[in-house]
Amino acid sequence: MLVNLNDVLKKAQKEHYGVGLFNTTDTDMLQAVIEAAEEMNAPVIIGTAEVLLPFGELKLIAPSIIAAAKRAKVPVVVHYDHGLTFDKCMEALQLGFSSVMFDGSTKDYETNLKETQEIVKIAHSLGASVEGEIGHVGSAADAAENFGTPDTVNATDMYTTADEAEAYWKATGVDALAVAIGSAHGVYKTKPQLNLERLKEISSRIDVPLVLHGGSGLSDDDFRNTIKDGIAKVNIFTDLCLAGKKAMKDGEEKGLDYLATRNLKVAYIKEAVKEKIRLFGSENKA
Repeated sequence: MLVNLNDVLKKAQKEHYGVGLFNTTDTDMLQAVIEAAEEMNAPVIIGTAEVLLPFGELKLIAPSIIAAAKRAKVPVVVHYDHGLTFDKCMEALQLGFSSVMFDGSTKDYETNLKETQEIVKIAHSLGASVEGEIGHVGSAADAAENFGTPDTVNATDMYTTADEAEAYWKATGVDALAVAIGSAHGVYKTKPQLNLERLKEISSRIDVPLVLHGGSGLSDDDFRNTIKDGIAKVNIFTDLCLAGKKAMKDGEEKGLDYLATRNLKVAYIKEAVKEKIRLFGSENKA
């Protein structure tokens, strides 16, 4: 069934488990995620991100994602992740997405605030939810430079503060808030250093589900600890790509044809999703 973030994250926040957002750029990934969620009886969030549109046009993939969500046996949020522009967020809503993330985190605070407020107003009028971001979750390629190691003086320069998280939440009315606590997008080159104390502080100050971006590559303990301390939504994409890449390599080595390799790809990605559902504690939470 098609739902929005509030339908799945408020319960997750209260019961301290995480709901996975698995970005899907094609129907192979879409099939894998939906089947995994149904087999695990777990709520799930699917969609795409603005940076991924060159690999799957929004107008092309939106109908299949939304149709799959509507006929699913479990709650499915169709979420537009990391929307960088007002126009693209509006396009996603017009196409039927039940949720959007507006990422104005690289803009100055006042611009981020103003644009998020406008998107929240419009999305809520359509019954859709909105995720915002305060602080900046960068890429894994520059994570070491941005966040440093535990003994780096400026290691916390890009972390979200509790003060700004509380002010942003109260001013915008977002339904979920992505915070920067040391994770990053992509494949990590060095072990990420998560600031769990900062997460606890933010969680104690705001009554809205928190979101962890850059989840692929974190340790199992990282996930358990962040979920225990307030994270209700975890974004995963790179791990799905790695599973698909392995399937293509194995298919080539086994001499499989294109269609058989395609099915192997779905199977590998589905198993990667099921592993995360178990880890996040959302199995049988549908």
